[in-house]
Amino acid sequence: MGIIIKILLTGVAALIGAYILPGVQIDGFGAALILAVVLALLNAVVRPILVILTIPVTVLTLGLFLLVINALIILLADSLVGGFDVDGFLWALIFSLVLSLIEALLDMIF
Repeated sequence: MGIIIKILLTGVAALIGAYILPGVQIDGFGAALILAVVLALLNAVVRPILVILTIPVTVLTLGLFLLVINALIILLADSLVGGFDVDGFLWALIFSLVLSLIEALLDMIF
């Protein structure tokens, strides 16, 4: 039950983030839910591999390189989800930050 609520909250957060940012478009709540599922899968499978491969860079940047990994995950999701479009790396980076902030706020509420 918890994973369903987390996916729903991520979908809502993605819609809010796309509404705020002009460089990110989501076609509707259905696309946002698909995006949430794809992001969950990518964060479970691809992100750990990227984190392990980039440990030296992450250590040198004091963890800031993890923001780049998050943006790459967003760009990968952009290529996989049909109703989701990000205009470039910078927008993916900003969207990942906004998405994290909105999810944190929604987690505090729910």
